[in-house]
Amino acid sequence: MTGLWRSFIAGDEKAFSQIYETFFAVLYSYGYHFVPDRPRVKDAIQELFTDLWRLRANLSETTSVKFYLFRSLRRRLQVSTGREDVFTPLALAENDLPAVDSCEQHLITKETENRYLRQLSKGIEKLTVRQQEALRLKYYEGFTFDEVASIMNMNEQSVRNIIRRAIVSLRSYLL
Repeated sequence: MTGLWRSFIAGDEKAFSQIYETFFAVLYSYGYHFVPDRPRVKDAIQELFTDLWRLRANLSETTSVKFYLFRSLRRRLQVSTGREDVFTPLALAENDLPAVDSCEQHLITKETENRYLRQLSKGIEKLTVRQQEALRLKYYEGFTFDEVASIMNMNEQSVRNIIRRAIVSLRSYLL
């Protein structure tokens, strides 16, 4: 992906398009958890990419395009709302559930799975907003602890502590 970033910085419109197409959906999903206002999130993403294209000559190399875009979108949404704590509660969406391999397996596990999901949803609702954001970035989006810390403007150990406390709390709801 860094080769694509280099091509984009050099002015390659196809590379820019590919970055946009690759990341728009995940940026939108992440942004919507900040501001549950579809047009506002789409506008923020459009403005982000417009600025990226306009300022591409001044951009530097990045080891993670996804990280760079998430951090930039988060800052943009914070500025547009005038709030630092813009993340909204995490909710389990149906498409966040793992795929089921067979009909038989689905029938066997459906009831247990639904019970656990209800318990997990109740547990997630009781977590702090920061815990929910940290969990989403770490486990839904796959960022490292260091990247989560940078995105959330915290130190890495604080992020680790927040995630650890969140997991301990969630375990208590599932047991």
